[in-house]
Amino acid sequence: MEGEKTGKKSNHEGQRGENQILSTIIIPNYNGIDYIENCLNSLQEEPARIILVDNGSTDGSRELAEEKFPKVQVIALQKNEGFCAAVNRGIRESKTTYVILLNNDTVVRPGFVRALEEPLQKNERIFSGSAQMINMKSPELIDDAGDYYCALGWAFTVGKDKERRAYQKERFIFAACGGASIYRSRVMQQIGMLDENHFAYLEDIDLGYRARIAGYQNLYLPAAQVYHAGSASSGSRHNAFKVDLTARNSVYLVYKNMPLLQMLLNLPFLLAGYFIKMLFFMRKGLGGVYVRGLLKGCRLCLSAEGRVNKVHFQVKNLPAYGRIQWELWRNIWLRICY
Repeated sequence: MEGEKTGKKSNHEGQRGENQILSTIIIPNYNGIDYIENCLNSLQEEPARIILVDNGSTDGSRELAEEKFPKVQVIALQKNEGFCAAVNRGIRESKTTYVILLNNDTVVRPGFVRALEEPLQKNERIFSGSAQMINMKSPELIDDAGDYYCALGWAFTVGKDKERRAYQKERFIFAACGGASIYRSRVMQQIGMLDENHFAYLEDIDLGYRARIAGYQNLYLPAAQVYHAGSASSGSRHNAFKVDLTARNSVYLVYKNMPLLQMLLNLPFLLAGYFIKMLFFMRKGLGGVYVRGLLKGCRLCLSAEGRVNKVHFQVKNLPAYGRIQWELWRNIWLRICY
């Protein structure tokens, strides 16, 4: 395993008694009629409470869940309030040691919940665990094997569209992918839930980043496996909606989590990263969308709602900032090579 675990096994938190439920699975849903039935069917034997938070769907997916899965708690929002708001609503309803986030376009393999819980039970310094996400159409390939972030301002997954057999070892990662992951509820009470300013995209990197600043760690857990269709809500891998939000949130992510000196240290890398991305999206006809998204991110950082969620520097977290900075530089090379 990359790195060395810290912290001792907890003697009280997350110890499973007979028939005890330790986790709540939260599934945000928006017009997921093509996927939601298979997703919920795959969870019926898993030892967890299930909450589906519907973001004002109009395709009948909420009604299907209510009719066919009476044990699933359905929270119906009146409109699409975004991934973050839906998840946070579910977190507030959960009363369990752990919270598991799961996309509606997934199908879990048996033992999914236990495979996520067990590593966190063994080490209380682990905040989150990221499941092995498998390409649903080509199950020999990886969809996500843990998320990373680098000094170029890029978030990326290792293993995308590569052979699964090469990604079977547990290892430390920068952050867990919110599409299929487990989080320690106690730590979220300390560092906060998902930041609803994101609406969607990069909110999971932000959450993992905040945990890292506070001294916690995140793991890739290949024993927890889930098939993932991908882009079920946004429609495709690159589209105007996703590019706009991701660009905006990439700026906000830096402002929110980096102290001023760290931002200045990384500024040459960040500017290079934004420029490369702009050229990439120009080739796809989305260059203007990307630039407008960056400008929206700057406005968000200057706004009252953006400033209120900034992570303020504390001297006690200086060692964590040092470890993070080393990873930001190292992960540039990882991004080039993966």
